[in-house]
This record gives sequence, C-alpha cells and structure tokens, in this order.
Amino acid sequence: VQLQASGGGLVQAGGSLRLSCEASGHSFSRYAVGWFRQAPGKEREFVASISRTSGSTIYADSVKGRFTISRDNAKNTVYLQMNSLKPEDTAVYYCALGSSIYPHTGEASYDYWGQGTQVTVSS
Repeated sequence: VQLQASGGGLVQAGGSLRLSCEASGHSFSRYAVGWFRQAPGKEREFVASISRTSGSTIYADSVKGRFTISRDNAKNTVYLQMNSLKPEDTAVYYCALGSSIYPHTGEASYDYWGQGTQVTVSS
C-alpha cells in the first residue's frame, strides 16, 4: 500500500484547508486511517482517526471542533477538513493506515505511512 498526501499550503489564521490522502493498492476499506502531524522541533503527534466504515472517529483535543476526518472508500481516499486554523497547527501532516477495525491514537497501530504534506498557518 502506498499513500499520497496532498492539499497542504500556506493559509492565514482563521482560514481553512482540506487535506487528502489517496491510497494505492487493494483493500483500502479494511484499514482504519489516521492523520498525524509534526511541527519543527517537536515529536509527531496524533490528530484524528477514522474507522474502516466511517462509523467511528476520534480527535486530539487540540483540533476537536475545528477538524473533521472523513473517507470515501470508493475513491480510496481519506480527507481532513481543517477550519479555524491557528499558527500552532503549522506542521507536516501525515496520513497512515492501520489494520485495526477501530481508530487509534498511537503510531504503533499504523502500518503504512504517507510522505507528508506541509501546512503553514500565518498569524
């Protein structure tokens, strides 16, 4: 499985971006999908995750109410809609696939990782 993340860019605080992560290979619908991010000088952190069939989602407290994760299994794609962006959301965002049925916050639950897309929020 290969993952291609896109949609990052430069946006002013308060703005919005939608990230996409397209998976190649088969059986995308068998995987839970997560988004993580890594800011300069910081460790990678969990952002959001969605179960195989979109029935369950979880979010980091820092993005809850502002970000929405969704997926389209027919398109092998997961999305992260980011609204009300803040400068502290600046980071490289990564998508990842995990074989668990349910969404997870831990990196160890994910088997495949994309290359990341840069999100920069100016104040």
